[in-house]
Amino acid sequence: MKFYRFVYTLLGPLFRLLFRLKVVGGENEPAQGGLIACSNHLSNWDVIILAVALHRPVRYFAKAELFRVPLLKQMITLLGAFPAHRGSADLGAIKRTISILSDGGIVGFFPQGTRCPGIDPRSTQPKTGIGLLAYRSGASILPVLIETKDNRIRPGRKVTVKLGKPIRAEELEFTHGGKEEYERVSKYVFGKITDMIGDEIHAG
Repeated sequence: MKFYRFVYTLLGPLFRLLFRLKVVGGENEPAQGGLIACSNHLSNWDVIILAVALHRPVRYFAKAELFRVPLLKQMITLLGAFPAHRGSADLGAIKRTISILSDGGIVGFFPQGTRCPGIDPRSTQPKTGIGLLAYRSGASILPVLIETKDNRIRPGRKVTVKLGKPIRAEELEFTHGGKEEYERVSKYVFGKITDMIGDEIHAG
């Protein structure tokens, strides 16, 4: 991840200034161990905003089509992205994610499944993917809220990133997995994200 660190060091301050970025609850980010950084999704900028807000490198799913574009493929690969096929359960991407988490890395995840600009996150429904991933990996989840005026990310407009208390695997009370448990856990995790709307966050 040397290239990631280089880009982070070079461009991080620029993006903090560009989005007037404020991070609340930064002490809630674990210093080590596999972690799923789970956030609401407002724009294409969210990937960069989340990466800049956290101290450790963040890996991401990226739609497989992007890896067919010359140069872009090399760039996003160096930045830690890996391909996933949308609209289906991509077992390869899931295995890759579990491997990253097992090695103590961070994977960024947007449970809404798509960008929702201008929409209050509380009026949206999460997909079941975060529940499945939490069950398969056993990793802790860091709830993250990206908050800005009118829920629209624009350069020059203040963006606040709130980090909640990590949700540990045992807190999710899985028994056997399956669709119903994945739905329950996905709603629980996303509820932790939306509960931070309008609130200041502090470590426990």
